[in-house]
Amino acid sequence: MRRDSAASPALGFAFAVASLLSGACQKKGPPSFERPPAPVSVAKAVARDVPVYLDEVGKCVAREVVSVQPQVGGRIAEIHFEDGADLRKGAPLFTIDPEPYRAAVASAEANVARAKAVLALARVDLARFANLVVTQIVAQADYDAKKSAVDVAEAELRQNEAALATARINLQYCSISSPIDGRAGHRLVDRGNVVAANGGVLLVIERLDPIYVDFSVTEHDLTAVQSRMAGKSLDVEVRLPDQPADALPGKVTFLDNAVQEGTGTVTIRATVENRKRRLWPGRFVKVRLVLATLPSAIVVPAGAAQVSAKGPFVYVVKEDDTAELRPVKLGQRQADLVVLEEGVKGGERVVVNGQLGVTPGGKVRIEEPPGK
Repeated sequence: MRRDSAASPALGFAFAVASLLSGACQKKGPPSFERPPAPVSVAKAVARDVPVYLDEVGKCVAREVVSVQPQVGGRIAEIHFEDGADLRKGAPLFTIDPEPYRAAVASAEANVARAKAVLALARVDLARFANLVVTQIVAQADYDAKKSAVDVAEAELRQNEAALATARINLQYCSISSPIDGRAGHRLVDRGNVVAANGGVLLVIERLDPIYVDFSVTEHDLTAVQSRMAGKSLDVEVRLPDQPADALPGKVTFLDNAVQEGTGTVTIRATVENRKRRLWPGRFVKVRLVLATLPSAIVVPAGAAQVSAKGPFVYVVKEDDTAELRPVKLGQRQADLVVLEEGVKGGERVVVNGQLGVTPGGKVRIEEPPGK
């Protein structure tokens, strides 16, 4: 009986401790942390026709280049243009002193007149001897001599007429005019200089409109270019390095007939209208050769595409404003857009700014991009 009485207080204390521990276990822990929505900017994926192209570096070349040389010698009497002037075909350029050539024309005209008089007399003598030879008053040999004299006089007349034509041509060569429409360069002689026939260049004229743009593609791209050129001319877009937004349209007009040894490239020439003289011979430009058009391609802002260890991806914002990491296959860049060949459909929203704060499956808060 005493043993049971002694154990009762100990059992009561144990039950009290157990009750306290049970109550402590039933208390709730601290609330879990929920990440706030990440602020992002989005844009819709759009389906549109886009070009398939090759970007190359080209060089402008004048369509026609003429080196003006004198065809007769003499002193430069007049210069009829300003350096750098736009010239029309037939516009006067230089005048070589024509007086010596006018004198040569006068002398040749006198020689022609003399030859005509000699021929006329020879024909009269031949006619007289023709009557006499019939009556045998003169010998046949004398008649033949007169006939030969007529032939000689006719030949001399033709010779003098040819000399007169040459003298007149040389007189015309004293006036030098532009053979093409183009732009004058810097003249290489001044008034008063004496020049020789075919003795040097007086001026270089280049035609600037239209203008050629020469560029090269690798032999690996040659098959694609040839297949696209079958039956049609390919389009090009030419841009100046300091004006990338303003493209000048052109057409491919020449494909070289061989691949260059050592470089493995083939030369292509495009013809581009140049009315505003934006392109200049010798200047390097950016050339985009358009091979084909890709219909209904999905494009998004280029900033939407990100790259991870597994490849490129974008964040797609779903209807419940959660972000889904979507692997994609990138296509060609189109200005500030990029083609997505796989992974996204037209109309879906993709994150273009704020990707660093986005977690796959996490909530996002859509904000207007800066400037709107």
